Amino acid sequence: MLDEATIAAIADDLAQAERTRSKIGLLTAKYPDMTVEDSYAVQNEWRRRGEAAGRRLYGHKIGLTSKPMQQATGITEPDYGAIFADQVYDTGAVIDHSQYSGVRIEVELAFVLRDELRGPDVSLFDVLRATEYVVPALEVLSSRIEMEGRTIVDTISDNAALGAMVLGGRPVAADAVDLRRVNALLYRNETIEDSGVAAAVLDHPARGIVWLANKLAEHGDVLQAGETVLAGSFTRPMWVHPGDTVHADYGELGVITCRFE
Repeated sequence: MLDEATIAAIADDLAQAERTRSKIGLLTAKYPDMTVEDSYAVQNEWRRRGEAAGRRLYGHKIGLTSKPMQQATGITEPDYGAIFADQVYDTGAVIDHSQYSGVRIEVELAFVLRDELRGPDVSLFDVLRATEYVVPALEVLSSRIEMEGRTIVDTISDNAALGAMVLGGRPVAADAVDLRRVNALLYRNETIEDSGVAAAVLDHPARGIVWLANKLAEHGDVLQAGETVLAGSFTRPMWVHPGDTVHADYGELGVITCRFE
């Protein structure tokens, strides 16, 4: 395990990279013995500093849950990160592209929890019972660490590459539709770039929430009632640039649109 001073120094470097919209080198190159637990310690220090500064925890994101995402990154196990309220946009938002680095978009479903989920041994049915509603969401990815050659240790330390979240479309109860078969078409500037089905996320998008609740229990944490959880992408990350308009069509669950400037 890395010592506290090293954890704090890494968090300082990542904070500086976020302020300057730049990237630091691979942590695994600088600290070859760094473990997954070390990387979550870095992420927790980032979260602690945010909450100490008055930022409100809005929820969590789960990453690397689908084959398309694992193939795109070369990483084969899920990870998670924290979402603050000031990182959340509504559909129709105009987003400042320059506040992020390595900007990409993913298509997801977000679960809004009515009840607490406390692992271990949380099941799929526990998640469905605890969910108030499910709503379409886009995740904006932003990288503070070099992307080429990164491992899960780098990604977790980087708060799972979260930049922001865009919510929209039609909220539905967890049993109102077959969540496995929710599909989406992803457009950039009126051209379809990708499509996907939510079953690509661990065979059922709620299984991402199962994994997260049980993983958080290993770190002495829980999913709180009222949290919003991004369940994982079922498309590959799509690069976006200043001037791009993004449109995601979820069929009966509605649409999300945002523009980057």
